[in-house]
Amino acid sequence: MLLVCLLEMHWRFHPKQTKMDLYGLIKIIHKIYNYTNKLLHSVLVAFTDLTAGLLGRLFFRQHFHLLLSVMVMFGPVLSLWVSKYSIFGNKNQYLYRVFLHSCWGWTFTLCGSFVFLLSYCISNSIIHSIRHLSRLAVAGVMWQLIRRLLSFLVDASGSCFEPLRTTTVAHGTPIEMDDSDTSSIRGPLLLLRSEKGKAACLRAGLQWQGCEVSDDILILSFCCLILAEEICVFGPCLTLGRPLGSPLRILFLMCVLLLSLWIFLILCLLAHFPLFHSQMVGGALGYLGRKGLYKGWHVLKPGWCCLGRPGVGFGHHM
Repeated sequence: MLLVCLLEMHWRFHPKQTKMDLYGLIKIIHKIYNYTNKLLHSVLVAFTDLTAGLLGRLFFRQHFHLLLSVMVMFGPVLSLWVSKYSIFGNKNQYLYRVFLHSCWGWTFTLCGSFVFLLSYCISNSIIHSIRHLSRLAVAGVMWQLIRRLLSFLVDASGSCFEPLRTTTVAHGTPIEMDDSDTSSIRGPLLLLRSEKGKAACLRAGLQWQGCEVSDDILILSFCCLILAEEICVFGPCLTLGRPLGSPLRILFLMCVLLLSLWIFLILCLLAHFPLFHSQMVGGALGYLGRKGLYKGWHVLKPGWCCLGRPGVGFGHHM
C-alpha cells in the first residue's frame, strides 16, 4: 500500500505524455530500499543487543548447566501427557533426520563461523581467530573419542539374543513373541547368538541386551553447553565499542536459534522416548565433557598447550 501511494505521488503524466518517468520510479525504489534496510538493521541491532544482554548475564553463564540437568532428570515425566500419535514420536520425523543425526556438524558449522568472525572482528588477527576456533576442533575430537569408547563398552558388556518361537495352544502354529514379551531375558524366551557388536546384532533383526547410553541426549547436551559457553561472550563484546556488522549479528541469532532447537529436541526425546537411566548417563557425560574443557583445561593460562576460554584476548571487559 505504501508503494502504491508513493507511485501515485511521483508518477508524472502530461496530456501528451503517456510514458512513466523512469527516473522518478528509480528514485522511489531507491528510497524504499534504503528505508527498508535501515528499518531491518535497527530491528536486528535491537534484537541482538537484547538477546546478547540476556545470554551474557552471569546468572545464565553459571547456571545454564543446572537448567539442562533439571530437564534431563524430569523430562521423562512429560511422557505422561504427550500423545503417542504425535509427529515427534516418530524417529523418522524431519527434524530428527536432518538435525539430530548431524547435530555436531550443525553446531560446529554455525558456532565455528560465529567464533571465528567474532574473534577476527575484535582482534583483527587470523592466528588469534584460529586459536579460538580450535576449541571446537578439540571438542569434536573429544566427542569422537567418547562415542568410540562408549561403543566399545556397550559391545563388551552386552549380548545378542534371538527370540524363540513358541506355539499356540489350540493349533500348534508357530508365532513370534511381542517386543514386550522379549524385552528382558525370561527363561527360554531368548536364545543367545554370537553376533559381534550391537550394530551387527540390530542389523540382523535380533535383540541386544546390555548397558545403554543415550548417544542422542549426550551429543545434544554437549552441543547445548558448548553453544552456551561460546555465544555468551557476545554481550560483553558489544560493550567494547568495536564495529560488529550485520553478518556477525545474524550468525549470533542463528546460534541462538540452534541452541533453542537442541533444547526442543532434548525435550522431544525425553517425552516420546523415555529411557531414564541411559538418558541420565548421556546427559551426565555431556556435562563432564564440557566441564573438562571449559572449566578445566581452557581456564589455564593460555599457551601452546592451552587454548584459553571464550573471550580471552578480547579486552579488559571480558
